[in-house]
Amino acid sequence: MADADGVRHDRNAQRSWRRTGSAVLQIAGHVCAPWRRPWRVRWGARDDEPPPGISDEQLIPEPSWSYVHAISIDAPVEAVWPWIVQLGQGRGGFYAFERLENLFGCRIRNTDRIEPGLQHLAVGDVIRLHPKAPPLHVAVLVPNRSLVLRGATEPGTVPDNVWGFHLCPDAPGTCRLIETGRTVHGCSIPDRLFLSTLIVEPVGFVMGREMLLGVKSRAESW
Repeated sequence: MADADGVRHDRNAQRSWRRTGSAVLQIAGHVCAPWRRPWRVRWGARDDEPPPGISDEQLIPEPSWSYVHAISIDAPVEAVWPWIVQLGQGRGGFYAFERLENLFGCRIRNTDRIEPGLQHLAVGDVIRLHPKAPPLHVAVLVPNRSLVLRGATEPGTVPDNVWGFHLCPDAPGTCRLIETGRTVHGCSIPDRLFLSTLIVEPVGFVMGREMLLGVKSRAESW
């Protein structure tokens, strides 16, 4: 499977060293190409996406930077939602470059199945990206519609970030999966280095695009 840019996705090869090397090269290429940021932050998104009412816009109304990624899936929202709700380290994984994530100690194992025991989330539940990193918390949960994760537990805290997944019906039997991110950071050098668009945005783009393709592949073949 390939996206509109010719980037191929093969979940059976995601754990290979060849795919891991490809991911590293993609990340390096985008880190060195800040001029491509306008394209990256709107990858796959239509002019009217995200639609009005997306919840994470209200959580951080004035972000330091943000993005919207989207993909069409040939499956209804009810077939895609189970893959979204089981995201997380120690859960279903992130359907992206597993070996690369594990080189940094993430201990990710991407599942190729809908796991019944991972289908129950509630606002306030914890989702981890890394076993030793501060967790994200479920801020918004609307079944078959939106899952929004947030870094800070108190409104107005800086730094803060939200990571959202939104499903919108499209043509009959199909849907759009929209990934959104909004970050607000301080003025310190660490904040500007690690939370600005210099590194986090291009890395997040490569991993996020692969994740969307991973969800698409699983939902369409399950």
